[in-house]
Amino acid sequence: MTVMALRRPGTPLEAERRPLPHPGPGELLLEIEACGVCRTDLHVVDGELAHPKLPIVPGHEIVGRVAEIGAGVTGFAPGERVGVPWLGHACGCCPYCAEGRENLCDDPLFTGYTRDGGYATHTVADASYCFPLPPEGDAATLAPLLCAGLIGWRALKMTGAARSIGIYGFGAAAHIIAQVAIAQGRRIVAFVRPGDSAAHDFALSLGAVWAGGSDETPPEPLDAAIIFAPVGALVPRALAAVRKGGIVVCGGIHMSDIPAFPYALLWEERRLVSVANLTREDAREFLALAPQIGIDTHVVRYPLAAANEALADLREGRLQGAAVLIP
Repeated sequence: MTVMALRRPGTPLEAERRPLPHPGPGELLLEIEACGVCRTDLHVVDGELAHPKLPIVPGHEIVGRVAEIGAGVTGFAPGERVGVPWLGHACGCCPYCAEGRENLCDDPLFTGYTRDGGYATHTVADASYCFPLPPEGDAATLAPLLCAGLIGWRALKMTGAARSIGIYGFGAAAHIIAQVAIAQGRRIVAFVRPGDSAAHDFALSLGAVWAGGSDETPPEPLDAAIIFAPVGALVPRALAAVRKGGIVVCGGIHMSDIPAFPYALLWEERRLVSVANLTREDAREFLALAPQIGIDTHVVRYPLAAANEALADLREGRLQGAAVLIP
């Protein structure tokens, strides 16, 4: 099989040929149809997330077909299409798992970070963390749902009954979850990089009622804000944009340092929370909801060998929607 592997953070991925693995007990071998390129992959490659397994095959928005079934696995059939997300395994016995909060597991494995992921022609995954996907249709448009969609869904749920929501950083996650929120009857305002007219127009084309630079003030106080951009300076700006009792949700796994800000921005029962990973229940909920809404996932396709190009385009903000690798 062919993989694109990271040997040292801060260096380009390298193409490698490896023997085709066999799944162990409780695992599936998947032939990959598509794998999304997520900003978390960029954080791994650029060394912003510490202690990855090295060498590591990045990628955790995997759409693949079951090629081989390991011992003890039930409920899957050869050729079935499944998806593999960021959370690749949870211990099942720590206090967080016992509370149903496996996203906070004390001994987890993460796809494309601490176990090999989907920048490859094949991968092995824990069957308990694989999810059935529609058998037909374009695999590339499904791939971003496995993280951009799932993290967006968890972040949206944290906003509760908010009717007006600001989204900072209108990339892969934002363009998916904006469609979900609008389908639920909520109002979306989009904050993009100042001067990024393409992102501005993209947000409006998806139904945002207003779009502006991340340094601008929205036309009205917001019930909630979700920050997908990994920019700590957006936190005080978002707090200033939400009304009394509003909530600001930080939706990324990594963010630059949050600058000091006056207590007045947090006062009046505003809340600042983060999203950490996801649970299998999040996946079951969202993957059932997505086809009902008819999410239009905007993707840019790259061959597997162009993984470094896709990461560079994401890093430099040259994408509208999501990048997807096609083996």
